[in-house]
Amino acid sequence: MDEEELKKRGLAVGDFHLPYNPKLIARAKELRKNMTEPERRLWFYYLRKLKPRFMRQRPIDNCIVDFYCTDLNLVIEIDGETHFTEEGKEHDEERTRILEGYGLHVIWFLNTDVMANLDGVATEIDRFGCKIISSNK
Repeated sequence: MDEEELKKRGLAVGDFHLPYNPKLIARAKELRKNMTEPERRLWFYYLRKLKPRFMRQRPIDNCIVDFYCTDLNLVIEIDGETHFTEEGKEHDEERTRILEGYGLHVIWFLNTDVMANLDGVATEIDRFGCKIISSNK
């Protein structure tokens, strides 16, 4: 998609960021302050200790992704039971298609996966080349 078409869709375009909807910035900040318990668990016990760096609640296109790593082109989404509905599945497929259109890898985990099997979730994320830089944070 060229820059003009992105701008027509209301997306900000720059040299250092993927296109994003500036109207989502306030909502992304709110979501960062009010993470769900599974997001908080994954962030504090794993992602924030990794190299390369992950960002929380990052606007990309007209989406706000849970976690994003620019160096790995990796998006991590954590979702609950609302995503089991037909409408939820279709929405997730559309989001994935949009994000993959930017060359991103998108991996999805259920809330229950993060809460009951954080080590398994971490192992899956590690496949993308992450490593823990500190265990004392």
